[in-house]
Amino acid sequence: MFLIENYWLAVCGFIFCMICWGSWSNTQKLAAKTWRFELFYWDFVLGLVLTALLWGFTAGSTGENGRPFIEDLKQADAKSIFYAMLGGTVWNLGNLLLVAAIAVAGMSVAFPIGGGLAWLGGIIFNFIIEARGGAEIKALPTSMLFIGVAIIFVAIVLTMMAYKKLALQQKKPSTAGIVLSVLAGFFIAFFYGFVVKSLDPVFVTGGAGNLGPYSGVLFFTLGAFLTTFIFNPFFMAKPVEGSPVAMKEYFTGNLKTHLIGVLGGLIWASGMVVSFMAVGSGDPAVSYALSNAAPVVAILWGVFVWKEFKGAPKGTNRLLAIMFTLFLIGLVIITASKVM
Repeated sequence: MFLIENYWLAVCGFIFCMICWGSWSNTQKLAAKTWRFELFYWDFVLGLVLTALLWGFTAGSTGENGRPFIEDLKQADAKSIFYAMLGGTVWNLGNLLLVAAIAVAGMSVAFPIGGGLAWLGGIIFNFIIEARGGAEIKALPTSMLFIGVAIIFVAIVLTMMAYKKLALQQKKPSTAGIVLSVLAGFFIAFFYGFVVKSLDPVFVTGGAGNLGPYSGVLFFTLGAFLTTFIFNPFFMAKPVEGSPVAMKEYFTGNLKTHLIGVLGGLIWASGMVVSFMAVGSGDPAVSYALSNAAPVVAILWGVFVWKEFKGAPKGTNRLLAIMFTLFLIGLVIITASKVM
């Protein structure tokens, strides 16, 4: 399989992942012009699995590192498969809530709150795993890590304040968008740790299991795909906004509409694959911190491209500017704390 073996190329891979994870929801915004998010999601998860297979049969089957993709699948044990699919299940529920939050409140609100909380929760979760695994805990890096966490938390609070100002002006409730975002963040925070536990220690220091990066991503996406048949019918029957959606409506969509959803899955899964290709040359915590900085990217899309805060009350733009700046500062501090 092909792996990234240079540290700085690995960092570039993590940044690529950040861009993908902050950009895939543009496809939902495009589809939303004619398509409910509950229907979009079926194509999105299909795109996840197809992309994992595409990467596995190409980059995962070439190169001199590790086991080829098919060989890796054949030797996979039940424990590793379980953790990878558990990660996909937890992430999938959180991502469905995030997609619902985007439909209600927009990218520039759902991502900073939901993605931001997932980012913070995952960083703390991974820190605890490293500490319990016997990793050396240094005072200065740890202090910097939690300073960065505190700064991002303030940025999340500012996002809530900005959204409440906008919702008040538009005379619509703000609670639903915020609650959905918070719940999404809670579930997404834990998926990365489960998937890392499924990976071979050769590729991820401190991991446990025997999956390579490509097979790990495949089983992750299969977990997400299969559990969509459990979770999404609930969202369709009890929508967060609008009337219930019938499954027969999915088959009324044209090819372009379906391909937009598949493209969303391709973008998200490609980010994860590249991140995992690079994990062996970096630090899993650095990988998580950079890859999950997607809210920074999503804020730019939501504010400047989709104009989600256009016409917002006076003072809102200042809150958004401070919020974005704090996200960047927190990102730099957290990343720096893990390379010291």
